[in-house]
Amino acid sequence: MALHFQSLAELEVLCTHLYIGTDLTQRIEAEKALLELIDSPECLSKCQLLLEQGTTSYAQLLAATCLSKLVSRVSPLPIEQRIDIRNYILNYVASQPKLAPFVIQALIQVIAKITKLGWFEVQKDQFVFREIIADVKKFLQGTVEHCIIGVIILSELTQEMNLVDYSRPSAKHRKIATSFRDTSLKDILMLACSLLKEVLAKPLNLQDQSQQNLVMQVLKLVLNCLNFDFIGSSADESADDLCTVQIPTTWRTIFLEPATLDLFFNLYHSLPPLLSQLGLSDPGNYHEFCRFLARLKTNYQLGELVMVKEYPEVIRLIANFTITSLQHWEFAPNSVHYLLTLWQRMVASVPFVKSTEPHLLDTYAPEITKAFITSRLESVAIVVRDNLDDPLDDTATVFQQLEQLCTVSRCEYEKTCTLLVQLFDQNAQNYQKLLHSPSGITVDKAIQEGRLAWLVYLVGTVVGGRLTYTSTDEHDAMDGELSCRVFQLISLMDTGMPQCSNEKIELAILWFLDQFRKTYVGDQLQRTSKVVRLRSDVSRVPEKSWKVVKVYARMSEVLGITDDNHVLETFMTKIVTNLKYWGRCEPVISRTLQFLNDLSVGYILLKKLVKIDAVKFMLKNHTSEHFPFLGICDSSSLSDFRCRTTFYTALTRLLMVDLGEDEDEFENFMLPLTVSFETVLQIFNNNFKQEDVKRMLIGLARDLRGIAFALNTKTSYTMLFDWIYPTYLPILQRAIERWYGEPACTTPILKLMAELMQNRSQRLNFDVSSPNGILLFREASKMICTYGNQILSLGSLSKDQIYPMKLKGISICYSALKSALCGNYVSFGVFKLYGDNHFDNVLQAFVKMLLTASHSDLLQYRKLSQSYYPLLESLTQDHMSFITNLEPPVLLYVLTSISEGLTTLDTLVSSSCCTSLDYIVTYLFKHIAKEGKKPLRYREATRAGQRLLHFMQQNPDVLQQMMSVLMNTIVFEDCRNQWSVSRPLLGLILLNEKYFGELRASLISSQPLPKQEVLAQCFRNLMEGVEQNLSIKNRDRFTQNLSVFRRDVAEVLRSDGSTDPCGLDMMS
Repeated sequence: MALHFQSLAELEVLCTHLYIGTDLTQRIEAEKALLELIDSPECLSKCQLLLEQGTTSYAQLLAATCLSKLVSRVSPLPIEQRIDIRNYILNYVASQPKLAPFVIQALIQVIAKITKLGWFEVQKDQFVFREIIADVKKFLQGTVEHCIIGVIILSELTQEMNLVDYSRPSAKHRKIATSFRDTSLKDILMLACSLLKEVLAKPLNLQDQSQQNLVMQVLKLVLNCLNFDFIGSSADESADDLCTVQIPTTWRTIFLEPATLDLFFNLYHSLPPLLSQLGLSDPGNYHEFCRFLARLKTNYQLGELVMVKEYPEVIRLIANFTITSLQHWEFAPNSVHYLLTLWQRMVASVPFVKSTEPHLLDTYAPEITKAFITSRLESVAIVVRDNLDDPLDDTATVFQQLEQLCTVSRCEYEKTCTLLVQLFDQNAQNYQKLLHSPSGITVDKAIQEGRLAWLVYLVGTVVGGRLTYTSTDEHDAMDGELSCRVFQLISLMDTGMPQCSNEKIELAILWFLDQFRKTYVGDQLQRTSKVVRLRSDVSRVPEKSWKVVKVYARMSEVLGITDDNHVLETFMTKIVTNLKYWGRCEPVISRTLQFLNDLSVGYILLKKLVKIDAVKFMLKNHTSEHFPFLGICDSSSLSDFRCRTTFYTALTRLLMVDLGEDEDEFENFMLPLTVSFETVLQIFNNNFKQEDVKRMLIGLARDLRGIAFALNTKTSYTMLFDWIYPTYLPILQRAIERWYGEPACTTPILKLMAELMQNRSQRLNFDVSSPNGILLFREASKMICTYGNQILSLGSLSKDQIYPMKLKGISICYSALKSALCGNYVSFGVFKLYGDNHFDNVLQAFVKMLLTASHSDLLQYRKLSQSYYPLLESLTQDHMSFITNLEPPVLLYVLTSISEGLTTLDTLVSSSCCTSLDYIVTYLFKHIAKEGKKPLRYREATRAGQRLLHFMQQNPDVLQQMMSVLMNTIVFEDCRNQWSVSRPLLGLILLNEKYFGELRASLISSQPLPKQEVLAQCFRNLMEGVEQNLSIKNRDRFTQNLSVFRRDVAEVLRSDGSTDPCGLDMMS
């Protein structure tokens, strides 16, 4: 229902509620009214009323918002109306240049949207919406205010052209962006540079606010031009220190001219006093400067830098800047990443520098390391006393900085080690005194614990740095000195449990143990297996093992740790201690279990681990009595149960080492789970304590998934299957029926079923006399059907609930079904033969679940798209009879989902779509080829083919649209999976030769006359030697031709930058 506003006053009240109102109810009502106003036939007239007679800036903003939504609709306004709106806004801002900045911005965004969406629209043989640049030049000839508006229009247009709208086809966006890049962007950049040159030549009065604003807007325009996504790579802004800006070839001369770079340096010298009084004290400026420094090493080799005359002075200044930045740890902490990146890369390059000029890094790198260490230790007291956010809590940033520091710290390692030993001893002594002090001051203890946590992290970092830097025997001996101190701290902390427990120190210790494992235990183990058993025997150790002996030499004196076996015992003792005493601390438990999981990956390590008493204890006593995190405490979060999967994966790997075919051993291992399942069964039957049952089942599902993941042999997997079927799988089915609306319960159970369906390492290839494959599939079918039918009853869900409540479960079901279809352990033809409907039921459940999701959902949620599209690929490969039997609306839905998936940036999804389309097209082509040859035995297959053919004849645009998409991808896009695209394209061309001819003619005729013949020859070459069949040999020939065709067409379209290379809209 459209609102009929009686007066301007009513509209202005709406604006007040919408933009500055504090009453939430009134704001929601105002938003509803805004949507109704946009749908109203009076919308344009009301917007005009607000712009011309509105008494507040918010009235004008409302008009701009409405216009923006109106012109962004999927079904556009008539071209004449959009031209009128654009011209009206241009005249409006020209006549009122002193509007509020946010109003001007909003109105200009409307112009930018109109221009982008109508970029290829033609009226009277002209691209009418490209006249905007000529219109802007009129603004640049007016007053300063008009000039600012003109620059903002170009800036917003450049930004809008670069902005990806995921609600529209990405191919269309790239085509518009590419055309804008080739026809207009260079001119805009040169215009901006000429304006800046005018600023330098005839200095403006920068005391004037409007003239300052003009300079800032021009600089912003230049930045938008340089930030343009020239090749459609959608670079991740967070990783931009590694990327290279791919400027077009035609821009090369601009950047090679010395005057271009000089312009910006001259501006930097002349503008800062007035435009940036803050300088580097402004976090934004400081951050950009740090990024600029990091790019020095991205663009130049260290060998090139040291040859520059000013290098010694520059490196000294950078070192001083870095030290000052590290000392001010609380200021712009995210910027430090770029400074450490620079030093990390510089130090890593030292071994490769052949120049005789001194690089001076051996002078400055130790100072950087020292500044980092001392600044972090000094920060602890301030954080504790002022109750600030602790940098250690942001583990992602801490780990990133430590990994960068590990390379830097290895330069002049003796200095780093001496400093760390001194600080560690001093802080450890202070901590011991506080522990033994009867009146231990809590604040002092917290400060000492924070400093120790940092020191342990730092020791782990420098020990881990051995893998990134050339190491010597002396360095390894120093690692031993440092490691001794941490192992002594571990002993002190564990013997004082639980009084002297500290979460931060525990997390730091786990970091250290993991770094030590990677450096001196993991991959090194095989070649160091002959490490000394006795200190007196060091002389007889092979030379290649000597380095590691150096580490253990000091450790054997102080701690009795003589080799990696003793270290593994220490590791396992620490793991068991943590699991016993930190059961309710999720961060410590999850990090401990991750460490255990990493230890359990290598076979050589596993053989050593199973001999350790702590491991034997874990294998026999994995119950909540010994390990509290396995319990079902009401206070613990359900998400904390996730770590149980990791625990059981590692534990099962350890069990598998000596398990063989010993079923009794497996039964004993499974005993705690057996007891839990029997308890659940009793409670289910007696109908009480349902919440406890749910929590137990969630835990059991996670445990079993961990076990199933680690069982990679047929023998061991069969033991698990015999244990779980038929006794316990029905319990999980009942849980899905009862708690289908609670993802915390259904997700672990569905993931367990998906894991059981995985035929990893051919573990599900049961004996020929075994029906287990079919029995397992039947159970999976029941569960998927139960879940699929139940979630249909949830009704419509809000946008924030639809994924966790429904789509996540659907994606897991699809993943499980895909594993079954591809696993090669079920003969699906048997089901129909014996009248078993489990296979038909699960396929119907697949369709029902699919129809509850929109096409945008399928592409928006990555896990859903990466399970749906590979499943569809399997169905089209082996079960085309099911596809052809789908109801026409469902089949159209499936084919549309393929069409939309072809243009996605996710290569896995687009390749799956290409393969699915290829199977469908091949099936159709073969059916048409067999028409007239209809032996009796093919009658049913012929009927299925006839249904598909009839559907395609009723909906010819389906395949035509997909051919357009694929041709568009080949001609205009950065095609990352060209081979996959080529396979269905040949079938589409052979089925739609007439439409292919129209596409070809349309592309050729859209180009200037000199190019037309060359393009025509490209198309002739594409089909040269290609026959009218889909044999592998013929397909390969077409794929080769397509590769040449793509290269040749790209050259033709690029050959003249002044023409529009994208005149054909293949997406229409």
